[in-house]
Parts: sequence; structure tokens; C-alpha cells
Amino acid sequence: MSEAAAERPEDVLARSAGGDPSAFESIVREHQGMVFSMAYHFLRNRALAEELAQDVFLSLYQNISAIKSPAHLVHWLRRVTSHRCLDQARRQKLRSHLSLEAVQEPAVMHAQPDVILSRRLARMVSSLPEKARMVVILRYQEDLHPFEIAEVLEMPINTVKSHLRRSLAMLREKLSATMGERSYE
Repeated sequence: MSEAAAERPEDVLARSAGGDPSAFESIVREHQGMVFSMAYHFLRNRALAEELAQDVFLSLYQNISAIKSPAHLVHWLRRVTSHRCLDQARRQKLRSHLSLEAVQEPAVMHAQPDVILSRRLARMVSSLPEKARMVVILRYQEDLHPFEIAEVLEMPINTVKSHLRRSLAMLREKLSATMGERSYE
């Protein structure tokens, strides 16, 4: 095991804050998948997601000295990525201009038993309002608890819960209508 591989995340963060470019590169390598994945699943556009991820890491580089711990780093990255995604969606109004069939699917991390159902569900999630869509992505892709989502998006916990309840009800309703009331258990 190399010396760099055994280095604690706190030490990498401290070296990066001290101006060590290799430490910052290590931080980017470790977290770029999460940032890109959040952006891609929200924006449904690979090029925009890559650009947004670069912007997030540029902002991190400029603010690295304000990051207090590895946990704070992850929280900061999720919060900034979420806000940048919402801002981008407002600017571009992507929902009405983007054909999901034209977007290449990212590599699947988990085997999906029903590809057609998975694509329909992705389309339905992308049709949700921006904030509700980000709440769903943070909850079910990033596996954050509602209180963590409230912190990341800087919104009241009850608003997060309302978004989740309404979004899931809308998704169930749309899925039932699309699937002809068939049950997939």
C-alpha cells in the first residue's frame, strides 16, 4: 500500500487547503462521480452535467479553506451541486426541450430487472418540478434522509417531506396510468 493511499481524508483536505494541487486532485477524483451523477440525473444532459461538475469543483477550489472536515466537504458538494442544478434548470427550462431518447444512459450501478419500467420512471421523475425532482434524486439516488436533504437544500424539513409525498403520489399515479393499472410485484 502506498503512502498516499493510507493518508487520512482529513490530512488530504488540510494539504489541499494549504495549496497542494495533488491533494485537491485526490479530492476531485474521490467525489467527481457523486457530483456528476447528481447533475446528470437532474439535468438529463451529459454535457451540461460535466460543465456543472467542473463549475462545482472550481468553486470548491476557490473555497477549500472554508471546508472544515470530510463530512462538511460532502455536504458542501451536495448543497452546491443541488443549487447549481436548480439554477441551470431555471435558466434553460430543460424539461420542455430535452428528448430523453437522445440522451445516452449512464452506466447502471444496480441491475434493473425491467429496463422499460426504469426508463418510464426516469422520464416521470424528470417531469417533476425542479425542487421536487432534486428532493427525489437526493432521497433515492444519494440515499439522504429528509433532514439531510433539508440541510442540503436549505429548506424546512416539512417542505422536504411534502415534496417527497406529493412526488411519490404523482409518480404512482402516472405509473399506474402508463402501465394500465397492472401490478409489478
